[in-house]
Amino acid sequence: MLGISPKNRVDDKLYKEKLSSTIVLQTPKAAKVLAYWLMGLSLVFFIVLFLPWQQNIRADGEVTALRPQDRPQTVESAIAGRIIQWRVMEGQFVRKGDTILQLAEVKEKFFDPNLLLRLKEQMEAKENGITAYKAKISALSNQILALESGLELSLSKARNKLQQNQFKLISDSTDWEAEKINLKIAEDQLVRAEEMYKKGLIPLTTLESRRLKVQETNAKVISLLNKVLTARNEILNARIELNSLQAEYADKIAKAQSDLSSARSFLAEGEGELAKLTLEYSNMKIRNEQYYLISPQDAYVVRALKAGIGETIKEGEAVATIMPDNPYTAVALYVKPMDVPLLSIGRKVRLQFEGWPALQFSGWPSVSVGTFGGRIEVIDAVDSKAGKYRILVSPDPEDDPWPVQLRQGSGVLGWAMLDDVPIWFEIWRQLNGFPPSLKDQPDDLIYGSKDKKSKDSKTDEEVD
Repeated sequence: MLGISPKNRVDDKLYKEKLSSTIVLQTPKAAKVLAYWLMGLSLVFFIVLFLPWQQNIRADGEVTALRPQDRPQTVESAIAGRIIQWRVMEGQFVRKGDTILQLAEVKEKFFDPNLLLRLKEQMEAKENGITAYKAKISALSNQILALESGLELSLSKARNKLQQNQFKLISDSTDWEAEKINLKIAEDQLVRAEEMYKKGLIPLTTLESRRLKVQETNAKVISLLNKVLTARNEILNARIELNSLQAEYADKIAKAQSDLSSARSFLAEGEGELAKLTLEYSNMKIRNEQYYLISPQDAYVVRALKAGIGETIKEGEAVATIMPDNPYTAVALYVKPMDVPLLSIGRKVRLQFEGWPALQFSGWPSVSVGTFGGRIEVIDAVDSKAGKYRILVSPDPEDDPWPVQLRQGSGVLGWAMLDDVPIWFEIWRQLNGFPPSLKDQPDDLIYGSKDKKSKDSKTDEEVD
């Protein structure tokens, strides 16, 4: 009817000029494409909203070491001195016990190079003096024992003599009393004889014999009285001798004990001086060893804090910084206080080190590229700096090993991984400013009394 066919088409010029209304009524191709794209993106976005998203806590920090002995340290001088020789260069590797630098003495009292020999001689002289005092103490002790033994013997002898005199006094007193009775009898017989003589009953010779017997008996009584008095004097002398012996030996023993106490005092003084000399000798011997500053462990010399020859350093002043060899590397991350209750020992962490290119999807750690795994080993019980809490993260043995080129102090960005939630929930949480949620309460916020030793031993085994 219109005469339009594939071989007989409407002229394009006529179509554009005469049929422009049809063009207006048509939907533009660009709009169709945009609509398709928007519909597709909306569908994709809707699907994505229900994909799982792993919640995480973001924190930054630095590379460090898990064990304190693996962290950078300074080598300090225990004594004041003057540098006379450097034995190492910066960046050089040193073994434990290698000399870093040599010092010379700066204090006058230690200038004598033979000071140790002098102190040794003084110690030997003092030891000889102590030996002599010990011998004197032994001799005085033996002397006191001998005096005490002699005192016992002398006192025993004097007591025996006193006892003998007492027995003699008793015997003489008995004889004297008996003779006094005989004298009384003789006098009575004489009186009766005189009466009988007057009566003529006895002759004069009998009377004279009675008188003679009275005189003889009286003489015996006087003689025995003299013996009694002599015995009493001997007893008194024996007692005086006994007291004299006690006083004499007490004086000798007291003098010996005084000498013994003096010797012991000098011995104690000598032992005190010897102990002082021994301490001084030991200190000087140790001080001589301090002239050589040695490396406390296998390490690299990072920086010399003192330079040149002849420079003087003070006691306890640092002279060099060293970095231990083969440290057990860890990461120190600093988290906000509100995030600390969500963390626990052993929780997984993803790490991005400065200098290593990475593409991190914090909610999808499985598709991240260039990040490394770790696990929380320590959570500080107090804040560390700027109101944040430090956590120490060690390498995850189930993940790729950390780069060997890591240096302590390098920056690190970390994500502590929590539980999985839908993306729409995470968006809603972020918009409302809610904290992440946990299905279960963390068991340990810091090392517990039961787990700390096991974790420490496990760390040492991993280091070995």
